[in-house]
Amino acid sequence: MPHLRPFVSAVVRPIPITTREERIAELDRAGHNPFNIRGEMVSIDLLSDSGTGAVSTDQQAWAQRADERYAGADSWFRFRDAVRDLVPHEHVLPVHQGRAAERVLFGALLGPGEISLSNMHFDTTRANVERIGAEARDLPSPQLFDMHSDAPFKGDIDVEAVKAVLDGPDGPRVKQIVVTITNNGGGGQPVSMANLAEISAVAREHRVPLVLDAARFAENAWLITRRDPDYRDWSPREVARRAFEYGDAVVASLKKDGLSHEGAFIAVHDPELADRCEVDIIATEGFRTYGGLTGHTLEHLAQGLREVLDPHYLADREHEAAYLADRLHAAGVETLRPTGLHAVYVNATPLLPHLQPKHLPDHALTCALYREGGVRAAGGGLFLSTFDENNELVTAPPFELMRLALPRRVYDHSHMEYIAEVLAEIAKNPERVPGYRLTHNPPVLRHFRCRAEPITP
Repeated sequence: MPHLRPFVSAVVRPIPITTREERIAELDRAGHNPFNIRGEMVSIDLLSDSGTGAVSTDQQAWAQRADERYAGADSWFRFRDAVRDLVPHEHVLPVHQGRAAERVLFGALLGPGEISLSNMHFDTTRANVERIGAEARDLPSPQLFDMHSDAPFKGDIDVEAVKAVLDGPDGPRVKQIVVTITNNGGGGQPVSMANLAEISAVAREHRVPLVLDAARFAENAWLITRRDPDYRDWSPREVARRAFEYGDAVVASLKKDGLSHEGAFIAVHDPELADRCEVDIIATEGFRTYGGLTGHTLEHLAQGLREVLDPHYLADREHEAAYLADRLHAAGVETLRPTGLHAVYVNATPLLPHLQPKHLPDHALTCALYREGGVRAAGGGLFLSTFDENNELVTAPPFELMRLALPRRVYDHSHMEYIAEVLAEIAKNPERVPGYRLTHNPPVLRHFRCRAEPITP
């Protein structure tokens, strides 16, 4: 059966077409950091899938009915009901984005010297733990580190490792367990329902709150229906509801699976915890029924939460990611397998064998992709590395992955073909890609703010 995309474009925006010389000059101006490149110089933007998707005509229609009253607006109740249709937690608190939700909830759960365990803390998640003075400790499934394995749930948390920490001398310092679905820091790999059930039981036995970081809850639910025979006949909405039952608290950036440009929520069972969060939100975000969001955005989110679990939409998203990964493999470009939904992760190490870890291979590949094709992406190696005072690499990352994040409902098949063709051309002469050194190395959230330069032979 031929694949049919379940939507058409209603509004279009032109994309910049630049020359290689213009892109080289822009890289120099930007300090060879993709985050510093001006949007007007980017033809295809795969830097992030957060807040970069296209909204639907139904979302726009609901937004025209937005109620902008300060407290108790109709738009708030529609948003709250859409969340509660999925999340069985009594207390729902809106905030303007996911990192605000992390800041508020973690601030209520953690203190200096305490520990947060996770399948993988993503960049801002780790920062929001560490800024409190707490420790972010990653305990991913060992399967995650096998690039060539087709294990279906590499995003799982290592439950035995969690037990070892909880039963050991550091156990009393563990104040939260965070499971990210899907595991963004771990290549967008899904977390199984069995793993959620097991870690939930362990967390409750040790009276440690289990927090679900659910930015991509719909994509995780879809992959469960596709990869776990026990849930093959379940709808994505049914799977998502069951997954949320395992968490004591939820933080969710809705700039991903809320299909919006802004927004997030915190959901908790415990009324005392909700009260502590609410005080912080009122002081820093907005009143509890808008949390820094307009009624317009609340309506976008309420409708987006209905649309995102449509099986036709999710099947299309899976198809586009798989298509890009398959095209890359045909060109000899290795990606993390199995392919998820929100991104395709390119393994820079085998593609650029002439570059040692100290030459920052995934950063080098990211710059080459922009230089040769105007495609902006992001590498994860800088975030996972450590450096000395001279900006020399001390600890190499566990993997050198370039993330091609796929904005929702934005790019079509021809764009995927173009991206694959650019990388295929790079793969023909990989030795032409230079290594990099850091010239400015901020100690926190390095990858967002660093500057670098190519190493000339």
